[in-house]
Amino acid sequence: MSALVVTMQVLYVLIGIALIWVVLMQESKSGGLGAIGGSSQSYWGKNKARSLEGAFEKYTKLGAILFMILALLINVLL
Repeated sequence: MSALVVTMQVLYVLIGIALIWVVLMQESKSGGLGAIGGSSQSYWGKNKARSLEGAFEKYTKLGAILFMILALLINVLL
């Protein structure tokens, strides 16, 4: 195998492990009955993007996109 494919596979595994870690660090989304009343309109709901939880969601999306792109590239190159 070429060095490019091996490098991509190692990066693929590292992104997979990081993605698992970021997903496990996120808080659960179950709001219970409080979610019915629109509790997302509170101060914390409006400023969620600036919080650590918002950062975790952003990293999850970025990691998932990179993971899928690398999976496709590795499949094409092999």
